Amino acid sequence: MTIETDRSSTKFGKVALLMGGRAAEREISLKSGRAVHEALQRLGVDVDPLDPDEAILERLRAGGYDRAFIILHGRGGEDGLIQGALETIGMPYTGSGVLGSALGMDKYRCKLAWAGCGLPTADFVLLREAADLPAAAALGFPLMIKPVHEGSSIGMARVESEEALERAWRAAAEFDALVLAERWIQGTELTCAILGREALPMIRLETPHAFYDYEAKYQANSTRYHCPSGLDAAVEANLRELSLRAFDVVGASGWGRVDMMLDGEGRPFLLEINTVPGMTDHSLVPMAARVAGIDFDDLVWRILETST
Repeated sequence: MTIETDRSSTKFGKVALLMGGRAAEREISLKSGRAVHEALQRLGVDVDPLDPDEAILERLRAGGYDRAFIILHGRGGEDGLIQGALETIGMPYTGSGVLGSALGMDKYRCKLAWAGCGLPTADFVLLREAADLPAAAALGFPLMIKPVHEGSSIGMARVESEEALERAWRAAAEFDALVLAERWIQGTELTCAILGREALPMIRLETPHAFYDYEAKYQANSTRYHCPSGLDAAVEANLRELSLRAFDVVGASGWGRVDMMLDGEGRPFLLEINTVPGMTDHSLVPMAARVAGIDFDDLVWRILETST
């Protein structure tokens, strides 16, 4: 599917493409940003890539920009911070607002919201200090350990003993003072891209790694992506609806991605949400969009439309 750019390529005015940033996911953001920048240029959009710093609001004002396309991954870009800053100067931006971004980035509070609304998610414990480790161990091994405010699987580890749990907690705490211990779900890993109010075809992931870690996401050629997922049509329809509900519960909007597991009995467990997913050549949202008949340029256009 393509877009006739000559009829509306100027309707967005001058666009600031926010990419890079200072988070641990900076390099992925830059790679995503380059792909988005090339697409916007092909679409005829007046766009400038900007790497945010402490003077970003002044740069946006001085540059005469009409809106921002946010492709910042992780802290500062996906957690409500840049969204709140843009709100203060009245600049439209792509994707989720302040609340949806903040809750989506906070894995612990996101899971609290899901659990509070009766949505299925794996049992979990928040780790702030060593005294919290016994409560995590009580969930039973294996466990998944995650920094609460990181993405791209940074700082994550699968642990199978109390000794490994403490080591993984300390390693994750290097990235974040808050660490999540989550009961390991053995089964099928799935992700569902959200575009507007549509849940796109689901992707089933297979990797020889213990889980879909940073290397499996961005470096390995051994990861297999199945889209269509191969799930029964009725099962996938229910999981897509669950993904939309999970998106809505945290106040997310515009576009994003919901990750989940199916256990051996076919029961779903929500894992986390991404409100500014990757847009690299290994990324999952463009993959699902292609299966839905939406090419990369059209996807970028539709994301930009969420800023209006």
